[in-house]
Amino acid sequence: MKRSISLLILTVAISLLPISNINSQDDPFKACKDQISSDFILNSQPLQAFLTGDEVAEFKTTFLSGSVYRISACSASEEPILFSVYDTNHNLLFSNSDYQNAKYWDFKMAGSMECIIEARLDESQKTSGMALLYIGFQKLDEE
Repeated sequence: MKRSISLLILTVAISLLPISNINSQDDPFKACKDQISSDFILNSQPLQAFLTGDEVAEFKTTFLSGSVYRISACSASEEPILFSVYDTNHNLLFSNSDYQNAKYWDFKMAGSMECIIEARLDESQKTSGMALLYIGFQKLDEE
């Protein structure tokens, strides 16, 4: 009984600790958000996954015809996230590893297409961490 009371007191004490340090910290993904410039509008919540080792996160999304998109990838500790975009038949459309691990990719869709985005860590720099992808879109000017 004495042990459970001590545990309860410890739990209450921890819950009362100030959380100002957590709230005052900079957003670790601010750089990623900033890569979606004012020319682009975020189309949803970020795609995110906690990865370890050689794990690969897979996200499915649909890109609509007539739009320019930007995919922005980052980690909380600024190590590069390797990402690739495939069609539903798993044909590679883009891989940032072919472009010196570019942090973002701008592309135009000629037709609507469902795609698979795979994200992974660069194991030479980090063995675990959060991968975050933002997708922004820009409507084409109609002439």
